[in-house]
Amino acid sequence: MSFFILTFVSVLAIGLAQKDPHYMDGRTTMVHLFEWKFDDIAKECEDFLGPKGFGGVQVSPINENLMIKDRPWFERYQPMSYKIITRSGNEIEFKNMVNRCKKVGVNIYVDTVVNHMAADAQPAYGTGGTTANPEKLSYPGVPYNSVDFHTPICQIDSADYTNNAANVRNCELNGLHDLNQTKTHCRNEIIKFFNKVIGFGVAGLRIDAAKHMWPSDLEFIYNQLNCLHTKSERSSNKQAYIYQEVIDLGGESVSKFEYNNLGNVIEFLFGIILGGMFRGQDKLARLQTFSNSSAWGLLESKDALVMIDNHDNQRGHGAGGATILTYKDPKPYKMAIAFMLAHPYGHPRVMSSYNFTDPSQGPPANSDDSIISPEIVNGQCSNGWVCEHRWPQIYHMVEFRNLVNNEPLQNWWSDGNNQIAFSRGSKGFVAFAVEGDLREKLQTGLPRGTYCDVITGDIVDGKCSGKSVDVDDDGHALIEILSSDPEGVLALHIHRKL
Repeated sequence: MSFFILTFVSVLAIGLAQKDPHYMDGRTTMVHLFEWKFDDIAKECEDFLGPKGFGGVQVSPINENLMIKDRPWFERYQPMSYKIITRSGNEIEFKNMVNRCKKVGVNIYVDTVVNHMAADAQPAYGTGGTTANPEKLSYPGVPYNSVDFHTPICQIDSADYTNNAANVRNCELNGLHDLNQTKTHCRNEIIKFFNKVIGFGVAGLRIDAAKHMWPSDLEFIYNQLNCLHTKSERSSNKQAYIYQEVIDLGGESVSKFEYNNLGNVIEFLFGIILGGMFRGQDKLARLQTFSNSSAWGLLESKDALVMIDNHDNQRGHGAGGATILTYKDPKPYKMAIAFMLAHPYGHPRVMSSYNFTDPSQGPPANSDDSIISPEIVNGQCSNGWVCEHRWPQIYHMVEFRNLVNNEPLQNWWSDGNNQIAFSRGSKGFVAFAVEGDLREKLQTGLPRGTYCDVITGDIVDGKCSGKSVDVDDDGHALIEILSSDPEGVLALHIHRKL
């Protein structure tokens, strides 16, 4: 019994440690710079993300991948080896990026793909020159061979998502050859790759397709990971932040609650709920109970990484369908992100995209398939890049969250339908109107003074460049959001007080 208790306590301690993103300087939010090159990420850390208070960057998979005709984005999720070489750059450029970003207070998190290897292809060439024979389960670049995979080969049956966890975890997803993480060699190669990346200074790992791996196998792997030692912290016992992709909206054979003791889990239901809310398909007033995660079928806040959209579901893959909001629906999208960043639930991640019309379309590229760097014009991206993280309505809300972090949610107000407002202690206040004109005198929780709305502007030459709001002695203010306004949200905080 005592051994069981000690083992349980040990696993619990590891899980709690792996839920800390290790953000620096009171930062709270990461951004996914989808398909960016390492050199461009390093520059963006220095020029924008660091100064604007972002805590981290999730990068696209860094290991060598199968090259597919027309270079679709999803080729990054078909590993050929664990060498660090993709269209984003090589190992030297990766290490340089990690160091440059850390110097300005921005951590790097790597999207890792270890559930499977590349699907059948003839010929099968990798981005680093590696060849393989997927049909024979031969990947000499790792190396893996047939004994490292689940056999006999089977395909995941969509019906089995609801009643057969073994099928979901042991069979192939879309023909991607499924690794058997119970095998010692397979485990060792994954652990070696993870520890190599951790040794380069990353703060954490996204575990792609965690739903398709057994929790006990992942637990074993996580327990073998090195601590985040740095030159300045030789005795540090910090462990890599782990956040796992487990798509679970309820009623499936594999549950997100099987993984939340190992690290954070990406809460897909979060973006689906808010997508419906800010599309006007449900009443915003119901969000008053959103902090009661169990009532909404959500993970506990401490266990959840949250997002409005990601690289999959903005293209119609994964969960959510037409409910998911993306940059293509800018007004409700910015409102939903503002709510995510104003509300205390979960660890938020902001998406940063490139324009696409075809869901398979890869990033902006030259004729030789090399990725085109984003060009910054008047603070915004061009060359086919959307860069939502550079939208003022979004980066100002990242600053808002940094400021109000750990402040209680107070002064909730709603019209009973699709207008709501709340404060975060005495440091911040937000209001939302999905429909109709909002004109109400509300309790903001803020000290007396004139505040600049960070959604519509900033302080420029001592004046508000957008809306201004006067708060009286007892914290009340007239809040106005008109249905004709280009933004349906207003946000105030004490660092934007005149």
